[in-house]
Amino acid sequence: MKSFCPSACSKSQDSAQIVSAHHTNVGQHRDFTKETPVTESRPTDPASAGSGLLLEAFDPQLFRETSETALAKLEKHLSDLSIRGLELTDPATLSQAAKSLMTTEREKVAAFDEEKLAGIIDLYIRTGIQVHSPGYMGRQFSGVVPLAGVIDFVSSVVNQPASFYEAAQLPNAVERIMADELNRFIGWDPARFTMVTTSGGSLANLTALLAARNQKLPGYWSEGGSALRGQPRPAIAVGADVHYSVARAAGVMGIGEAQLVRLPLNGRGQICMADARPALEAAERQNLKVFCLVASAGSTSVGAFDPIDELAGLARERDLWLHVDGAHGASLLVSETLREKLRGIDKADSLTWDAHKMMFVPAPCTMLFYRDKEASRTAFRQKASYVFDEEPDIYTAYDSGGKNFECTKRPMIMTLWSLWAMYGPALFAEKIEYLCQLTEEAHAIVRVEPDFEAVHRPEANILCFRYHPTGIRKEEVHRLQIAIRNSVKLRGNFFISKVNVDGVAALRVVMMNHQITAEHFRMLISEIRRTGQELLSEEAGAETA
Repeated sequence: MKSFCPSACSKSQDSAQIVSAHHTNVGQHRDFTKETPVTESRPTDPASAGSGLLLEAFDPQLFRETSETALAKLEKHLSDLSIRGLELTDPATLSQAAKSLMTTEREKVAAFDEEKLAGIIDLYIRTGIQVHSPGYMGRQFSGVVPLAGVIDFVSSVVNQPASFYEAAQLPNAVERIMADELNRFIGWDPARFTMVTTSGGSLANLTALLAARNQKLPGYWSEGGSALRGQPRPAIAVGADVHYSVARAAGVMGIGEAQLVRLPLNGRGQICMADARPALEAAERQNLKVFCLVASAGSTSVGAFDPIDELAGLARERDLWLHVDGAHGASLLVSETLREKLRGIDKADSLTWDAHKMMFVPAPCTMLFYRDKEASRTAFRQKASYVFDEEPDIYTAYDSGGKNFECTKRPMIMTLWSLWAMYGPALFAEKIEYLCQLTEEAHAIVRVEPDFEAVHRPEANILCFRYHPTGIRKEEVHRLQIAIRNSVKLRGNFFISKVNVDGVAALRVVMMNHQITAEHFRMLISEIRRTGQELLSEEAGAETA
Protein backbone atom coordinates (compact mmCIF):
# COMPACT_ATOMS: atom_id res chain seq x y z
CA MET A 1 0.00 0.00 0.00
CA LYS A 2 1.14 3.54 -0.67
CA SER A 3 2.28 5.61 2.30
CA PHE A 4 0.72 8.91 3.19
CA CYS A 5 2.36 11.98 1.63
CA PRO A 6 3.53 14.42 4.37
CA SER A 7 3.05 17.46 2.12
CA ALA A 8 -0.46 16.35 1.22
CA CYS A 9 -1.25 15.92 4.90
CA SER A 10 0.00 19.39 5.62
CA LYS A 11 -2.22 20.88 2.94
CA SER A 12 -5.15 18.88 4.23
CA GLN A 13 -4.61 20.21 7.73
CA ASP A 14 -4.44 23.78 6.42
CA SER A 15 -7.72 23.30 4.59
CA ALA A 16 -9.30 21.82 7.68
CA GLN A 17 -8.29 24.89 9.67
CA ILE A 18 -9.82 27.24 7.11
CA VAL A 19 -13.09 25.31 7.07
CA SER A 20 -13.27 24.96 10.84
CA ALA A 21 -12.87 28.71 11.15
CA HIS A 22 -16.08 29.17 9.21
CA HIS A 23 -18.04 27.59 12.04
CA THR A 24 -18.37 30.83 13.98
CA ASN A 25 -21.41 32.92 14.75
CA VAL A 26 -23.96 32.65 11.95
CA GLY A 27 -23.90 36.39 11.46
CA GLN A 28 -20.20 36.42 10.60
CA HIS A 29 -18.85 35.81 7.09
CA ARG A 30 -15.31 34.63 6.45
CA ASP A 31 -13.37 35.52 3.31
CA PHE A 32 -11.92 32.17 2.26
CA THR A 33 -9.38 33.88 0.00
CA LYS A 34 -7.55 35.57 2.90
CA GLU A 35 -5.33 34.06 5.55
CA THR A 36 -6.50 35.05 9.02
CA PRO A 37 -5.69 33.64 12.44
CA VAL A 38 -7.84 30.80 13.63
CA THR A 39 -9.18 30.73 17.17
CA GLU A 40 -9.87 27.13 18.15
CA SER A 41 -12.43 26.88 20.95
CA ARG A 42 -12.77 23.12 20.84
CA PRO A 43 -10.37 20.56 22.40
CA THR A 44 -7.31 20.12 20.16
CA ASP A 45 -6.21 16.92 21.89
CA PRO A 46 -8.59 14.04 21.03
CA ALA A 47 -7.47 12.21 24.17
CA SER A 48 -8.93 14.98 26.34
CA ALA A 49 -12.39 14.05 25.11
CA GLY A 50 -11.92 10.33 25.60
CA SER A 51 -12.92 7.84 22.92
CA GLY A 52 -16.23 6.39 21.90
CA LEU A 53 -16.82 3.04 20.28
CA LEU A 54 -13.77 1.90 18.30
CA LEU A 55 -14.73 0.06 15.12
CA GLU A 56 -12.20 -1.04 12.52
CA ALA A 57 -14.78 -0.54 9.75
CA PHE A 58 -14.54 3.24 10.30
CA ASP A 59 -10.71 3.39 10.38
CA PRO A 60 -9.35 6.08 7.98
CA GLN A 61 -6.27 4.03 7.06
CA LEU A 62 -8.46 1.04 6.14
CA PHE A 63 -10.57 3.41 4.08
CA ARG A 64 -7.50 4.49 2.13
CA GLU A 65 -6.42 0.90 1.51
CA THR A 66 -9.83 -0.28 0.36
CA SER A 67 -10.14 2.77 -1.87
CA GLU A 68 -6.86 1.92 -3.56
CA THR A 69 -8.11 -1.61 -4.17
CA ALA A 70 -11.25 -0.27 -5.82
CA LEU A 71 -9.39 2.37 -7.84
CA ALA A 72 -6.93 -0.17 -9.25
CA LYS A 73 -9.78 -2.39 -10.44
CA LEU A 74 -11.74 0.54 -11.89
CA GLU A 75 -8.67 1.81 -13.74
CA LYS A 76 -8.30 -1.62 -15.35
CA HIS A 77 -12.02 -1.63 -16.16
CA LEU A 78 -11.87 1.79 -17.85
CA SER A 79 -8.79 0.79 -19.83
CA ASP A 80 -10.55 -2.21 -21.38
CA LEU A 81 -11.85 -1.06 -24.79
CA SER A 82 -12.83 -4.53 -25.98
CA ILE A 83 -16.22 -5.00 -27.63
CA ARG A 84 -18.52 -6.56 -25.10
CA GLY A 85 -22.20 -6.37 -24.35
CA LEU A 86 -24.04 -7.92 -21.45
CA GLU A 87 -22.96 -11.19 -19.87
CA LEU A 88 -26.23 -12.47 -18.48
CA THR A 89 -25.85 -14.75 -15.46
CA ASP A 90 -28.52 -17.05 -14.13
CA PRO A 91 -29.97 -15.25 -11.06
CA ALA A 92 -29.58 -18.34 -8.88
CA THR A 93 -25.91 -18.65 -9.87
CA LEU A 94 -25.30 -14.95 -9.25
CA SER A 95 -27.04 -15.10 -5.88
CA GLN A 96 -24.90 -18.05 -4.87
CA ALA A 97 -21.73 -16.23 -5.91
CA ALA A 98 -22.82 -13.21 -3.86
CA LYS A 99 -23.60 -15.36 -0.81
CA SER A 100 -20.18 -16.98 -1.02
CA LEU A 101 -18.64 -13.53 -0.47
CA MET A 102 -20.63 -12.92 2.73
CA THR A 103 -19.22 -13.49 6.18
CA THR A 104 -20.78 -16.25 8.26
CA GLU A 105 -19.91 -14.43 11.48
CA ARG A 106 -23.04 -13.55 13.45
CA GLU A 107 -21.82 -13.10 17.05
CA LYS A 108 -19.25 -10.34 16.60
CA VAL A 109 -18.04 -7.87 14.00
CA ALA A 110 -16.18 -9.89 11.37
CA ALA A 111 -12.56 -9.07 10.62
CA PHE A 112 -11.98 -7.27 7.35
CA ASP A 113 -11.16 -9.63 4.47
CA GLU A 114 -9.39 -7.94 1.55
CA GLU A 115 -9.91 -10.92 -0.76
CA LYS A 116 -13.66 -10.78 -0.22
CA LEU A 117 -13.69 -7.07 -1.01
CA ALA A 118 -11.79 -7.74 -4.24
CA GLY A 119 -14.29 -10.47 -5.08
CA ILE A 120 -17.26 -8.15 -4.44
CA ILE A 121 -15.84 -5.43 -6.70
CA ASP A 122 -14.99 -7.91 -9.46
CA LEU A 123 -18.47 -9.42 -9.34
CA TYR A 124 -20.08 -5.97 -9.40
CA ILE A 125 -18.08 -4.82 -12.42
CA ARG A 126 -18.41 -8.05 -14.39
CA THR A 127 -22.17 -8.55 -14.09
CA GLY A 128 -23.40 -5.11 -15.14
CA ILE A 129 -23.99 -3.45 -18.51
CA GLN A 130 -20.57 -2.50 -19.85
CA VAL A 131 -21.32 1.17 -20.48
CA HIS A 132 -17.71 2.05 -21.37
CA SER A 133 -17.44 -0.59 -24.11
CA PRO A 134 -17.95 0.14 -27.85
CA GLY A 135 -20.40 -2.77 -27.78
CA TYR A 136 -22.81 -0.84 -25.57
CA MET A 137 -25.44 0.90 -27.70
CA GLY A 138 -28.61 0.03 -25.84
CA ARG A 139 -29.78 2.54 -23.24
CA GLN A 140 -29.92 6.24 -22.47
CA PHE A 141 -27.56 6.17 -19.53
CA SER A 142 -23.87 6.46 -20.29
CA GLY A 143 -20.42 5.80 -19.09
CA VAL A 144 -19.52 8.72 -16.85
CA VAL A 145 -16.68 11.17 -17.15
CA PRO A 146 -14.30 9.51 -14.63
CA LEU A 147 -13.85 12.70 -12.62
CA ALA A 148 -17.61 12.73 -11.99
CA GLY A 149 -17.21 9.29 -10.40
CA VAL A 150 -14.51 10.65 -8.14
CA ILE A 151 -16.73 13.50 -6.99
CA ASP A 152 -19.63 11.08 -6.46
CA PHE A 153 -17.26 9.00 -4.31
CA VAL A 154 -16.49 12.09 -2.22
CA SER A 155 -20.21 12.83 -1.89
CA SER A 156 -20.86 9.31 -0.62
CA VAL A 157 -18.23 9.63 2.10
CA VAL A 158 -18.99 13.15 3.35
CA ASN A 159 -22.73 12.33 3.09
CA GLN A 160 -24.34 15.77 2.92
CA PRO A 161 -28.10 15.56 2.21
CA ALA A 162 -28.77 18.40 -0.19
CA SER A 163 -32.31 19.62 0.36
CA PHE A 164 -31.25 22.13 3.00
CA TYR A 165 -28.36 24.59 2.98
CA GLU A 166 -27.26 23.91 6.54
CA ALA A 167 -26.69 20.23 5.69
CA ALA A 168 -24.94 20.74 2.35
CA GLN A 169 -23.65 24.25 1.88
CA LEU A 170 -21.51 23.88 -1.24
CA PRO A 171 -24.05 21.70 -3.13
CA ASN A 172 -26.79 24.23 -2.53
CA ALA A 173 -24.57 27.12 -3.55
CA VAL A 174 -23.41 25.48 -6.77
CA GLU A 175 -26.96 24.42 -7.59
CA ARG A 176 -27.65 28.14 -7.99
CA ILE A 177 -24.47 28.55 -10.01
CA MET A 178 -25.35 25.71 -12.40
CA ALA A 179 -28.90 26.99 -12.72
CA ASP A 180 -27.54 30.34 -13.91
CA GLU A 181 -25.01 28.70 -16.22
CA LEU A 182 -27.57 26.49 -17.94
CA ASN A 183 -30.27 29.14 -18.05
CA ARG A 184 -28.02 31.04 -20.45
CA PHE A 185 -29.00 28.36 -22.97
CA ILE A 186 -32.69 28.30 -21.97
CA GLY A 187 -33.16 32.08 -22.03
CA TRP A 188 -35.48 32.82 -19.11
CA ASP A 189 -35.45 36.03 -17.07
CA PRO A 190 -32.45 35.53 -14.69
CA ALA A 191 -34.34 37.24 -11.87
CA ARG A 192 -37.51 35.14 -12.17
CA PHE A 193 -36.55 31.56 -13.00
CA THR A 194 -35.43 28.81 -10.62
CA MET A 195 -34.09 25.25 -10.67
CA VAL A 196 -34.23 22.32 -8.26
CA THR A 197 -32.57 18.93 -8.52
CA THR A 198 -34.53 15.69 -8.26
CA SER A 199 -33.65 12.01 -8.23
CA GLY A 200 -34.56 11.21 -11.80
CA GLY A 201 -36.68 12.54 -14.64
CA SER A 202 -39.78 10.67 -13.54
CA LEU A 203 -39.81 12.56 -10.25
CA ALA A 204 -39.11 15.84 -12.03
CA ASN A 205 -42.05 15.29 -14.40
CA LEU A 206 -44.33 14.47 -11.48
CA THR A 207 -43.20 17.58 -9.58
CA ALA A 208 -43.73 19.86 -12.58
CA LEU A 209 -47.19 18.42 -13.20
CA LEU A 210 -48.09 18.98 -9.54
CA ALA A 211 -47.05 22.63 -9.84
CA ALA A 212 -49.11 22.95 -13.03
CA ARG A 213 -52.17 21.35 -11.46
CA ASN A 214 -52.01 23.38 -8.27
CA GLN A 215 -51.63 26.63 -10.17
CA LYS A 216 -54.31 25.95 -12.78
CA LEU A 217 -56.72 24.13 -10.44
CA PRO A 218 -56.61 25.95 -7.07
CA GLY A 219 -57.96 23.91 -4.18
CA TYR A 220 -56.96 20.52 -5.57
CA TRP A 221 -53.98 20.17 -3.23
CA SER A 222 -56.00 20.63 -0.05
CA GLU A 223 -59.41 19.28 -1.07
CA GLY A 224 -58.57 16.73 -3.75
CA GLY A 225 -60.98 15.95 -6.54
CA SER A 226 -63.93 17.22 -4.52
CA ALA A 227 -62.69 20.75 -5.20
CA LEU A 228 -63.82 20.28 -8.80
CA ARG A 229 -67.16 18.61 -8.14
CA GLY A 230 -69.57 19.54 -10.89
CA GLN A 231 -66.79 20.88 -13.12
CA PRO A 232 -65.07 19.27 -16.13
CA ARG A 233 -62.59 16.50 -15.30
CA PRO A 234 -58.93 17.66 -15.21
CA ALA A 235 -56.76 16.32 -18.03
CA ILE A 236 -53.22 16.49 -19.38
CA ALA A 237 -52.38 16.67 -23.10
CA VAL A 238 -49.37 14.62 -24.23
CA GLY A 239 -47.80 13.22 -27.38
CA ALA A 240 -49.03 9.74 -28.29
CA ASP A 241 -45.73 8.12 -27.26
CA VAL A 242 -45.02 10.24 -24.18
CA HIS A 243 -42.70 8.69 -21.58
CA TYR A 244 -44.53 6.34 -19.24
CA SER A 245 -43.57 8.49 -16.24
CA VAL A 246 -46.08 11.12 -17.34
CA ALA A 247 -48.88 8.55 -17.54
CA ARG A 248 -47.77 7.23 -14.16
CA ALA A 249 -47.81 10.76 -12.73
CA ALA A 250 -51.41 11.21 -13.89
CA GLY A 251 -52.37 8.18 -11.83
CA VAL A 252 -50.35 9.26 -8.80
CA MET A 253 -51.91 12.74 -8.87
CA GLY A 254 -55.46 11.43 -9.00
CA ILE A 255 -55.97 12.79 -12.51
CA GLY A 256 -56.21 9.28 -13.92
CA GLU A 257 -54.47 7.80 -16.93
CA ALA A 258 -57.78 7.82 -18.78
CA GLN A 259 -57.66 11.63 -18.65
CA LEU A 260 -54.52 11.79 -20.78
CA VAL A 261 -55.36 13.43 -24.08
CA ARG A 262 -52.95 11.76 -26.51
CA LEU A 263 -52.12 14.07 -29.39
CA PRO A 264 -51.43 12.41 -32.78
CA LEU A 265 -47.86 12.24 -34.10
CA ASN A 266 -46.52 13.00 -37.54
CA GLY A 267 -44.19 10.79 -39.57
CA ARG A 268 -41.16 12.04 -37.60
CA GLY A 269 -42.61 11.01 -34.24
CA GLN A 270 -43.44 14.60 -33.22
CA ILE A 271 -46.74 16.01 -32.02
CA CYS A 272 -48.60 16.91 -35.22
CA MET A 273 -49.61 20.56 -35.01
CA ALA A 274 -52.35 20.14 -37.61
CA ASP A 275 -54.06 17.58 -35.35
CA ALA A 276 -53.23 19.03 -31.93
CA ARG A 277 -55.84 21.79 -31.81
CA PRO A 278 -58.72 19.53 -33.02
CA ALA A 279 -57.71 16.93 -30.41
CA LEU A 280 -57.86 19.53 -27.63
CA GLU A 281 -61.23 20.77 -28.86
CA ALA A 282 -62.54 17.19 -28.91
CA ALA A 283 -61.36 16.71 -25.31
CA GLU A 284 -63.23 19.84 -24.29
CA ARG A 285 -66.41 18.44 -25.83
CA GLN A 286 -65.88 15.30 -23.75
CA ASN A 287 -66.07 17.41 -20.58
CA LEU A 288 -62.31 17.42 -20.01
CA LYS A 289 -60.40 20.49 -18.79
CA VAL A 290 -56.85 20.23 -20.07
CA PHE A 291 -54.61 22.26 -17.75
CA CYS A 292 -51.18 21.16 -18.95
CA LEU A 293 -49.52 20.27 -22.24
CA VAL A 294 -46.41 18.04 -22.14
CA ALA A 295 -43.93 18.21 -25.02
CA SER A 296 -40.94 15.93 -25.57
CA ALA A 297 -37.43 17.08 -26.35
CA GLY A 298 -35.85 13.78 -27.35
CA SER A 299 -38.60 11.18 -26.97
CA THR A 300 -37.56 7.87 -25.44
CA SER A 301 -38.68 5.75 -28.38
CA VAL A 302 -37.08 7.48 -31.38
CA GLY A 303 -35.51 10.65 -29.96
CA ALA A 304 -38.03 13.00 -31.59
CA PHE A 305 -38.24 16.69 -30.68
CA ASP A 306 -41.73 18.17 -30.57
CA PRO A 307 -42.23 21.65 -32.12
CA ILE A 308 -41.91 23.51 -28.82
CA ASP A 309 -42.25 26.98 -30.31
CA GLU A 310 -45.58 26.19 -31.98
CA LEU A 311 -46.85 24.25 -28.97
CA ALA A 312 -46.02 27.25 -26.76
CA GLY A 313 -48.32 29.38 -28.90
CA LEU A 314 -51.09 26.80 -28.59
CA ALA A 315 -50.57 26.60 -24.82
CA ARG A 316 -50.77 30.37 -24.46
CA GLU A 317 -53.92 30.49 -26.56
CA ARG A 318 -55.67 27.93 -24.34
CA ASP A 319 -54.14 29.01 -20.99
CA LEU A 320 -52.22 25.75 -20.54
CA TRP A 321 -49.03 25.12 -18.58
CA LEU A 322 -46.36 23.95 -21.04
CA HIS A 323 -43.98 21.38 -19.58
CA VAL A 324 -41.10 20.08 -21.69
CA ASP A 325 -39.77 16.62 -20.88
CA GLY A 326 -36.21 17.15 -22.04
CA ALA A 327 -34.79 14.39 -19.85
CA HIS A 328 -32.82 13.09 -22.80
CA GLY A 329 -32.58 15.91 -25.31
CA ALA A 330 -32.30 19.11 -23.26
CA SER A 331 -28.53 18.63 -23.19
CA LEU A 332 -28.44 19.59 -26.88
CA LEU A 333 -28.92 23.16 -25.65
CA VAL A 334 -25.21 23.37 -24.81
CA SER A 335 -24.31 22.79 -28.49
CA GLU A 336 -24.38 25.78 -30.79
CA THR A 337 -25.12 23.55 -33.77
CA LEU A 338 -27.87 21.48 -32.16
CA ARG A 339 -29.81 23.78 -29.81
CA GLU A 340 -32.14 24.86 -32.61
CA LYS A 341 -33.99 21.58 -32.04
CA LEU A 342 -35.34 23.13 -28.82
CA ARG A 343 -36.40 26.41 -30.39
CA GLY A 344 -39.09 28.02 -28.23
CA ILE A 345 -37.86 26.49 -24.96
CA ASP A 346 -37.77 30.01 -23.48
CA LYS A 347 -41.59 30.04 -23.77
CA ALA A 348 -42.11 26.86 -21.71
CA ASP A 349 -43.21 26.95 -18.07
CA SER A 350 -41.01 24.08 -16.89
CA LEU A 351 -38.29 21.78 -18.19
CA THR A 352 -36.96 18.40 -17.09
CA TRP A 353 -33.26 17.89 -17.85
CA ASP A 354 -31.37 14.68 -16.99
CA ALA A 355 -27.64 15.29 -16.60
CA HIS A 356 -27.10 11.54 -16.11
CA LYS A 357 -28.02 11.00 -19.74
CA MET A 358 -26.16 13.28 -22.12
CA MET A 359 -24.12 15.22 -19.60
CA PHE A 360 -22.38 11.95 -18.68
CA VAL A 361 -22.52 12.02 -14.87
CA PRO A 362 -23.61 9.27 -12.44
CA ALA A 363 -27.32 8.66 -12.05
CA PRO A 364 -29.43 10.17 -10.79
CA CYS A 365 -28.82 13.81 -11.56
CA THR A 366 -31.93 15.57 -12.82
CA MET A 367 -32.63 19.28 -12.94
CA LEU A 368 -36.14 20.70 -12.98
CA PHE A 369 -36.31 24.28 -14.28
CA TYR A 370 -39.23 26.69 -13.81
CA ARG A 371 -39.67 29.90 -15.79
CA ASP A 372 -41.34 31.48 -12.72
CA LYS A 373 -39.82 30.75 -9.31
CA GLU A 374 -43.14 31.58 -7.62
CA ALA A 375 -44.82 28.77 -9.56
CA SER A 376 -42.21 26.31 -8.27
CA ARG A 377 -43.51 26.79 -4.73
CA THR A 378 -47.00 25.62 -5.69
CA ALA A 379 -45.99 21.96 -6.20
CA PHE A 380 -45.98 21.26 -2.45
CA ARG A 381 -47.82 23.31 0.15
CA GLN A 382 -46.90 22.04 3.58
CA LYS A 383 -45.55 23.05 6.94
CA ALA A 384 -43.13 20.95 8.97
CA SER A 385 -41.39 22.60 11.90
CA TYR A 386 -38.58 20.03 11.97
CA VAL A 387 -37.26 21.11 8.56
CA PHE A 388 -38.95 24.29 7.34
CA ASP A 389 -37.79 27.43 9.16
CA GLU A 390 -40.40 29.86 10.40
CA GLU A 391 -37.97 32.77 10.12
CA PRO A 392 -36.21 32.62 6.74
CA ASP A 393 -32.71 34.08 6.41
CA ILE A 394 -29.93 34.23 3.82
CA TYR A 395 -29.18 30.54 4.39
CA THR A 396 -32.68 29.09 4.21
CA ALA A 397 -33.20 31.06 1.00
CA TYR A 398 -31.04 28.36 -0.59
CA ASP A 399 -33.13 25.47 0.74
CA SER A 400 -34.91 23.39 -1.89
CA GLY A 401 -36.77 21.03 0.45
CA GLY A 402 -40.01 22.94 0.06
CA LYS A 403 -39.90 22.69 -3.72
CA ASN A 404 -39.28 18.99 -4.27
CA PHE A 405 -40.64 15.69 -3.04
CA GLU A 406 -37.45 14.56 -1.34
CA CYS A 407 -36.43 15.54 2.15
CA THR A 408 -33.15 13.64 1.94
CA LYS A 409 -31.50 13.63 -1.48
CA ARG A 410 -27.99 13.18 -2.75
CA PRO A 411 -25.90 16.27 -3.57
CA MET A 412 -26.19 15.20 -7.21
CA ILE A 413 -25.34 18.59 -8.67
CA MET A 414 -21.75 18.24 -7.41
CA THR A 415 -20.75 15.85 -10.19
CA LEU A 416 -22.05 18.12 -12.94
CA TRP A 417 -20.71 21.33 -11.42
CA SER A 418 -17.26 19.83 -10.88
CA LEU A 419 -16.99 18.84 -14.55
CA TRP A 420 -18.31 22.25 -15.63
CA ALA A 421 -15.86 23.97 -13.29
CA MET A 422 -12.88 21.93 -14.51
CA TYR A 423 -13.59 21.59 -18.24
CA GLY A 424 -16.30 24.09 -19.16
CA PRO A 425 -19.25 23.49 -21.51
CA ALA A 426 -17.12 22.49 -24.52
CA LEU A 427 -16.53 19.01 -23.06
CA PHE A 428 -20.25 18.28 -23.22
CA ALA A 429 -20.86 20.01 -26.55
CA GLU A 430 -18.05 18.14 -28.32
CA LYS A 431 -19.16 14.72 -27.12
CA ILE A 432 -22.86 15.36 -27.84
CA GLU A 433 -22.09 16.62 -31.34
CA TYR A 434 -19.91 13.58 -32.03
CA LEU A 435 -22.62 11.16 -30.85
CA CYS A 436 -25.28 12.84 -33.00
CA GLN A 437 -22.99 12.83 -36.05
CA LEU A 438 -22.16 9.16 -35.42
CA THR A 439 -25.88 8.35 -35.35
CA GLU A 440 -26.33 10.12 -38.70
CA GLU A 441 -23.54 7.94 -40.09
CA ALA A 442 -25.24 4.83 -38.71
CA HIS A 443 -28.48 5.89 -40.39
CA ALA A 444 -26.64 6.24 -43.72
CA ILE A 445 -25.17 2.76 -43.30
CA VAL A 446 -28.59 1.22 -42.66
CA ARG A 447 -30.11 2.94 -45.68
CA VAL A 448 -27.69 1.34 -48.15
CA GLU A 449 -28.07 -2.18 -46.75
CA PRO A 450 -30.72 -3.94 -48.92
CA ASP A 451 -31.92 -6.22 -46.11
CA PHE A 452 -32.33 -3.43 -43.54
CA GLU A 453 -34.79 -0.56 -43.25
CA ALA A 454 -34.49 2.67 -41.28
CA VAL A 455 -37.65 3.47 -39.33
CA HIS A 456 -36.91 7.21 -39.10
CA ARG A 457 -34.21 9.79 -39.60
CA PRO A 458 -32.48 10.41 -36.27
CA GLU A 459 -32.73 13.85 -34.67
CA ALA A 460 -30.11 13.20 -32.02
CA ASN A 461 -28.34 10.00 -30.93
CA ILE A 462 -31.18 7.43 -31.12
CA LEU A 463 -31.71 5.29 -34.23
CA CYS A 464 -34.41 2.68 -34.82
CA PHE A 465 -34.23 0.22 -37.72
CA ARG A 466 -35.28 -3.30 -38.71
CA TYR A 467 -33.66 -6.33 -40.28
CA HIS A 468 -36.13 -6.96 -43.11
CA PRO A 469 -34.82 -9.30 -45.83
CA THR A 470 -36.88 -9.89 -48.95
CA GLY A 471 -39.31 -12.74 -48.79
CA ILE A 472 -40.12 -12.45 -45.09
CA ARG A 473 -43.84 -12.35 -44.37
CA LYS A 474 -45.16 -9.08 -42.94
CA GLU A 475 -46.54 -10.78 -39.84
CA GLU A 476 -43.07 -12.24 -39.08
CA VAL A 477 -41.22 -8.92 -38.98
CA HIS A 478 -42.22 -8.04 -35.41
CA ARG A 479 -41.29 -11.41 -33.95
CA LEU A 480 -38.00 -11.55 -35.86
CA GLN A 481 -36.76 -8.22 -34.43
CA ILE A 482 -37.44 -9.38 -30.88
CA ALA A 483 -35.71 -12.71 -31.49
CA ILE A 484 -32.69 -10.96 -33.02
CA ARG A 485 -32.39 -8.55 -30.12
CA ASN A 486 -32.54 -11.35 -27.57
CA SER A 487 -30.00 -13.47 -29.46
CA VAL A 488 -27.56 -10.59 -29.87
CA LYS A 489 -27.87 -9.82 -26.17
CA LEU A 490 -27.16 -13.42 -25.19
CA ARG A 491 -24.08 -13.61 -27.42
CA GLY A 492 -22.56 -10.85 -25.31
CA ASN A 493 -20.74 -8.85 -27.99
CA PHE A 494 -23.24 -6.01 -28.32
CA PHE A 495 -26.02 -4.63 -26.15
CA ILE A 496 -28.90 -2.98 -28.03
CA SER A 497 -32.54 -2.33 -27.17
CA LYS A 498 -35.85 -2.58 -29.02
CA VAL A 499 -39.00 -0.51 -29.26
CA ASN A 500 -42.35 -0.78 -31.01
CA VAL A 501 -42.78 1.81 -33.76
CA ASP A 502 -46.26 1.92 -35.29
CA GLY A 503 -47.02 -1.34 -33.51
CA VAL A 504 -44.08 -3.26 -35.00
CA ALA A 505 -40.86 -4.00 -33.11
CA ALA A 506 -37.68 -2.24 -34.23
CA LEU A 507 -34.08 -2.58 -33.16
CA ARG A 508 -32.86 0.52 -31.32
CA VAL A 509 -29.39 1.88 -30.71
CA VAL A 510 -28.51 4.80 -28.47
CA MET A 511 -25.04 6.21 -29.06
CA MET A 512 -23.67 7.27 -25.68
CA ASN A 513 -20.01 6.28 -25.94
CA HIS A 514 -17.61 8.58 -27.80
CA GLN A 515 -15.25 5.64 -28.38
CA ILE A 516 -17.75 4.00 -30.74
CA THR A 517 -17.00 4.46 -34.45
CA ALA A 518 -18.96 3.80 -37.64
CA GLU A 519 -16.92 0.62 -38.01
CA HIS A 520 -18.25 -0.68 -34.69
CA PHE A 521 -21.76 -0.09 -36.00
CA ARG A 522 -20.96 -2.01 -39.19
CA MET A 523 -19.80 -4.90 -37.01
CA LEU A 524 -23.15 -4.75 -35.21
CA ILE A 525 -25.02 -4.80 -38.53
CA SER A 526 -23.05 -7.89 -39.59
CA GLU A 527 -23.91 -9.66 -36.34
CA ILE A 528 -27.59 -8.75 -36.68
CA ARG A 529 -27.65 -10.05 -40.26
CA ARG A 530 -25.90 -13.29 -39.30
CA THR A 531 -28.26 -13.76 -36.35
CA GLY A 532 -31.34 -13.04 -38.45
CA GLN A 533 -30.29 -15.51 -41.15
CA GLU A 534 -29.69 -18.21 -38.55
CA LEU A 535 -33.08 -17.63 -36.96
CA LEU A 536 -34.88 -17.72 -40.31
CA SER A 537 -32.98 -20.85 -41.32
CA GLU A 538 -33.90 -22.59 -38.07
CA GLU A 539 -37.55 -21.65 -38.53
CA ALA A 540 -37.56 -22.89 -42.15
CA GLY A 541 -36.00 -26.16 -41.03
CA ALA A 542 -38.60 -26.60 -38.31
CA GLU A 543 -41.43 -26.02 -40.81
CA THR A 544 -40.12 -28.67 -43.23
CA ALA A 545 -39.36 -31.25 -40.54
